[in-house]
Amino acid sequence: MGAIGYYIFYGINWVITLLPLSVLYIFSDFLYIVLYYFPSYRRKVVADNLKNSFPDKTEQEIKCIEKKFYKHLADLFIETFKLTHMSKEQMMRRFTVSHLEIIDKLLAEKRDTIAVLGHYNNWEWLSVLPLYSKYKSVSIYKPLQNKYFDRFVNNLRSKNGMVLTPMSNIIREIINDRKNGINTISAFISDQTPIKTEIKFWTTFLNQDTPIYMGTEKVASKYDMAIVFFHIQKIKRGYYNLNIELLFEHTVGLPEHLITETHVKRLEKTIREKPEFWIWSHRRWKHNKPVDNV
Repeated sequence: MGAIGYYIFYGINWVITLLPLSVLYIFSDFLYIVLYYFPSYRRKVVADNLKNSFPDKTEQEIKCIEKKFYKHLADLFIETFKLTHMSKEQMMRRFTVSHLEIIDKLLAEKRDTIAVLGHYNNWEWLSVLPLYSKYKSVSIYKPLQNKYFDRFVNNLRSKNGMVLTPMSNIIREIINDRKNGINTISAFISDQTPIKTEIKFWTTFLNQDTPIYMGTEKVASKYDMAIVFFHIQKIKRGYYNLNIELLFEHTVGLPEHLITETHVKRLEKTIREKPEFWIWSHRRWKHNKPVDNV
């Protein structure tokens, strides 16, 4: 998408997302047909991912999850674009937080914290977090190739005070904040696929050999950061609740890979409970485990 295409998209999005979500969900119902039936979007990737992850499920069960996923994906697109015009009051009404006292306590103790989550339910609405907490909220992100769309998405994510930083800058960000006496809670999305040359650790995730980014464990243990798990639950269409769970209060001196295995298994548990809300269109298993790592 070049500059002209981007500004056309931006203008159309700005006008359409003035409509209330109840009306925009009509567009979502149509988008579901486009994504699932014709021309469809990554149907084979989704089908293969589901079959490999749930070998015990019947073909009918897999098909049911598949359809529910595409309906959710269509809603996710609409809900993300709707951030363009959502007020703080609307966001806090639609995205609530449970067990906020966990991170309030950590902040009172002046602890830096890592929040681990996956591409599950509406992670884009996590941009509401700074409205709930006095922590400096930092989101680790992977820059998009298209610079125009990257800027558009990052503007949506940062509109409520969320600070965005690429993974390559997170250590520098933490050091600077510590020097200035600023405590941070940094959100790490843990289910992204590592670049092949950067793969250092494999585990079993959803019945498959899976490479895992070690960033959460390395950063947390280096600075003795607490780790919480962010479980985003869908209450009903357009309404979510963030449930905060403490995984580790201290991380220095823990056995190698314990942190990584713990947050990976916690995300897997969430996905198994309601699989339709995970991002199955992601090519999560595009790398094969080398024979010498078996």
